Amino acid sequence: MPLSSLSIRRHRQWRDFLQPALDACAVIASLALVVTAGNEILDESVLVAGLLATIIFLVVGRAVGLHQQDHIDNVNQEVSAVAMTWVSTILLLSLLAFVAKAGGLYSRSMILAWIVLTPAVIGICRMATRIVRHGMMRKGIGLRRVAIAGLNDLGRQAEENLRGDSGWGWHFVGYYDDRQATREDGDSKVRPLIGNLEQMVSDSQQGMIDTVLITLPMRAEERIRCLLDRLRDSTASVYVIPDFLVFEMLHSSFKTIGGLPAVSIFENPLRGIDGAGKRITDLVFACVGLVMLSVPMLCIAIAIKLTSPGPVFFRQRRYGLNGQEICIWKFRSMTTCDNGPDVKQATKGDSRITPLGAVLRKTSLDELPQLFNVIDGGMSLVGPRPHATAHNELYRGQIRGYMLRHKIKPGITGLAQVNGCRGETDTLEKMQRRVDLDHEYIRFWSLWLDCRILLKTLLVAWRQPEAY
Repeated sequence: MPLSSLSIRRHRQWRDFLQPALDACAVIASLALVVTAGNEILDESVLVAGLLATIIFLVVGRAVGLHQQDHIDNVNQEVSAVAMTWVSTILLLSLLAFVAKAGGLYSRSMILAWIVLTPAVIGICRMATRIVRHGMMRKGIGLRRVAIAGLNDLGRQAEENLRGDSGWGWHFVGYYDDRQATREDGDSKVRPLIGNLEQMVSDSQQGMIDTVLITLPMRAEERIRCLLDRLRDSTASVYVIPDFLVFEMLHSSFKTIGGLPAVSIFENPLRGIDGAGKRITDLVFACVGLVMLSVPMLCIAIAIKLTSPGPVFFRQRRYGLNGQEICIWKFRSMTTCDNGPDVKQATKGDSRITPLGAVLRKTSLDELPQLFNVIDGGMSLVGPRPHATAHNELYRGQIRGYMLRHKIKPGITGLAQVNGCRGETDTLEKMQRRVDLDHEYIRFWSLWLDCRILLKTLLVAWRQPEAY
């Protein structure tokens, strides 16, 4: 078959539509219950509020992975995702009402009741869906028997994912492999090795297997071709899982390019709706933060001006998204403002740090002006911390994959910072640890992870001995 005739498309399942539809119905039903119980008037303004809330909830829910089962591992995570999505929805609705001066159109009791009732109704609907789904699975309705061809690391990862997704109808049968059971690469766990690949073909032909996952290494092309040719004489669904674990992936996602399948190895995870969701979150929280912190920031500015000569703000060139140069803002905490090809890192007991600057750096209050960088789009609330341009040029030649941390916008705080990687990087190992955590953040990014990092930042910013 010529390549020009190939086209890959994503297989959509009923859950891709049912869960968002149920959530939308829960939002509308909650509003209807509140209006009815409170003898409110169901006028045009109420309908508009309900429609906007539904749209925002679905968009934000998509961004945080609320409607993607592979992003939700357990009930606690699902509850947290629902709560975060609804809180974001309320914040955005409040902002729209403020801009449109429409806040007086709704009674406070109705708004409060709706805010409290909606997540409860969504939770009940999701619980009912979960109960029905598990009931169907116990009766064997929609159950698919899955076998894995290849007892290796990739096969074990596929098994783990299947068991984590068992609520959607996967029933893991076991492994088939031509290798002996003793060749399990030192894995101490007992694996259900049913037989060799010839046995798997026979079981598939007899209807004992509904789905086959082939996890043989990519170098075994001939074995895979032969196996596929044999499986044509069965009704089993067959999937080939490419052995991409041999690569060090930064962010992996599947897409089609001109109808051909492609898997990203190095990619920005914040494209499309995910990027829009993060940008909206950044803008909302940065604006709220500036309003709340305007008086403390003014007091800090006055204190800097009164206690040491020099400007209030310190501006420095650093690398931003895709390695583009940006200028970040900080409260000045030193007597010098290094911004050239030679930038000396702050060290413990550094004589350049002013007495007030020592307090600002210890509590991270010197970073507050970067909220302006967030609003203008050069930075994000959460992301890899930007380093001075001179330091980037130094470390990019010493640390493998260093520049990949610039695949997303830099942040005021990040995963590395809340895990103790602050302060001076006087050894290459310290910078390597920071870069590894930055890569981990990009690899597993989600809005929920951002919220956890922001919360942890508030808890640890005041007590980090490595910050000076």
